[in-house]
Amino acid sequence: MFNGSEKEERVFLQKILERLRYTLRKIDGTISEHSKDVQDFKEYLWNNMSDMDHAEKVSVRQSITQTAMTGESALERKKRIRKLIDIPYFGRIDFAEEDQKQPWPIYIGIHSFYDFETRENLIHDWRAPISGMFYDYELGPAVFKVPDGEVEGEISLKRQYRIRKSTMEFMLESSLNIHDDVLQKELSATSDEKMKNIVATIQREQNAIIRDEDAFVLIIQGVAGSGKTSIALHRIAYLLYRFKDTISSDNILIISPNKVFGDYIANVLPELGEEKILETGMEDIAREQLNNKYKFQTFFEQVSDLVHKKDEAFSERIRFKATFEFLNLLKKYLLHIENHYFEANDVKVDRFFIPAGYAEERFRAWSRVPLAKRFQRVAKDIVGRVEIMQKTDIPKSEIKKTETQVKKMFRITNLQSLYKDFYDWLQRPDMFKKRKGGLEFADVFPMVYLKIMFEGPQSASKIKHLLVDEMQDYTPVQYAVLSKLYPCRKTILGDANQSVNPFSSSKHEDISRVFPNAVTMKLNKSYRSTFEITSFAQNISPNDELDPIIRHGKEPQITGVKTAGNELGKISGLIEEFQQSSNQSLGIICKNQEQADSIHEQLKPHHNDVYLLNSESVAFVNGIVITTAHMAKGLEFDNVIVPHVNKKNYNNEVDKSMLYIACTRAMHQLNLTHCGELSELLRFPGN
Repeated sequence: MFNGSEKEERVFLQKILERLRYTLRKIDGTISEHSKDVQDFKEYLWNNMSDMDHAEKVSVRQSITQTAMTGESALERKKRIRKLIDIPYFGRIDFAEEDQKQPWPIYIGIHSFYDFETRENLIHDWRAPISGMFYDYELGPAVFKVPDGEVEGEISLKRQYRIRKSTMEFMLESSLNIHDDVLQKELSATSDEKMKNIVATIQREQNAIIRDEDAFVLIIQGVAGSGKTSIALHRIAYLLYRFKDTISSDNILIISPNKVFGDYIANVLPELGEEKILETGMEDIAREQLNNKYKFQTFFEQVSDLVHKKDEAFSERIRFKATFEFLNLLKKYLLHIENHYFEANDVKVDRFFIPAGYAEERFRAWSRVPLAKRFQRVAKDIVGRVEIMQKTDIPKSEIKKTETQVKKMFRITNLQSLYKDFYDWLQRPDMFKKRKGGLEFADVFPMVYLKIMFEGPQSASKIKHLLVDEMQDYTPVQYAVLSKLYPCRKTILGDANQSVNPFSSSKHEDISRVFPNAVTMKLNKSYRSTFEITSFAQNISPNDELDPIIRHGKEPQITGVKTAGNELGKISGLIEEFQQSSNQSLGIICKNQEQADSIHEQLKPHHNDVYLLNSESVAFVNGIVITTAHMAKGLEFDNVIVPHVNKKNYNNEVDKSMLYIACTRAMHQLNLTHCGELSELLRFPGN
């Protein structure tokens, strides 16, 4: 057997490292040569500019460009080789095709490494078709796809390695539980400042999602801690590798819940050798679509108001606008105004008149064109008819005048007036209420949808794949907007159990109604938290589909104290315990921003290394972080403290969602504190 023993594997690793370092030296030489060539070309061009004709100048400039591009390509390869020197590979399978007696070893890493001198493919990229067998099969029969079909064979050996800084820390022999063994070691480690790649521990069900090439819209319903965001990013890396000739990082857009989360996940794709991708938020999309003409409440402010104010009318307005039925009402309204709001009149063009009947006929003839765009089409038709009838040319300025006349035939053309009229038509004027600071957030995307349908969408043709995270926080109307603006492939992911606003939460079934051909895949295995923390969170908000990984740790602790001062003292003590531990991150997760601000102010004099994370923050840092459940979504911490878990503070459905999210951020240790009577949401066996 090739490299049968661990000793032989360690010798082989050194040989691979030698080849990688040799290749790196060769690349450095190539880069140096290209840099010198570019400089020589530039000097030649500068010194001989006056004596050169146009063709020669173009030729020299092209040479400079080509040489520079070749140098940039060498720089990219250098980056990949340097990463491979740190961690050359993490897995191996020995595979023999049918009718092949001797299996060949396939070493799998983050990048491929082809040795041009020996003409050997020494390391295979984890995204290559042949590497897929490492994730999908144990010992025995296996198959992988090739352009003209499938290759069948048998895996006779499977190994997994942990190599860091060019040193093999351990090697695990093949077994049915090989992934679980390595996974346990990885999950037991402390959290990092950024989300990391998980190529060494991708599970079979995760691999199916990553490599899915068929679904035009893929919905990933993943329980808390299932790694859904990481899997979605690995899926993007796979698609960039698989379709490198037709899609690049510039063609992919991620919609993330906030800038902190965007910063937290920013390292994953670069770690996998891909460029960072474009990122935006739903509110940014709304501002752009509404041309910054309307001020509106943010989603963060909406959730804050729900937490602070017990306003049933406000909650009802949100609930009413968060259903698929509401989207259908908007569509019916658009059909209604098309059929009833255009009242044709006679049109004066120059000194001629065209009867109302012709204007009506042309308006109906353009039924496939958005309403607002029909006015100009009808105006052009009317002016054209005058020119034919009178056999005379009409000044172009008359088209604009005619368009103004046609536009006045439509009862309402102002967007906000049209939106208000929608509720009058519904006979529900109580469902539209303006705030002092502008529109309620629940009205923003219905208005955007109305504008798109009335004026026509301006789709982002550059975007070929849209990634939508935290899917549960977006309504059917928001998805309808995304469908119009981004008519491309989509990966949509989230967890219905982690909504910060239960009045406007979407399940995968709701999203599928907007995208009827969507494929839904579920991730039910929870990896983040210990079994004890996961079980505790399940008592707050049960999910029968959640399957916790069996990794044991400390039981969550609820501490009740007599005064607010005692509670702060308890939190301070827990901070000191954390600082003396080997853990890297502590999240103090509050229900709302006011509580987070207050605890931050009180702790600062005693702990100058606490960091406040709020809606204005743009980056995630390790250490001691004070934030809200809303801002903490998608993040994870080694330790979590949830303060103020008393009956007054946590007592309704919104509070339950916040409490569940806060608790499920913890990887290894969870502490809850309260002054006063314990919340009913935490009164379950064992507490």
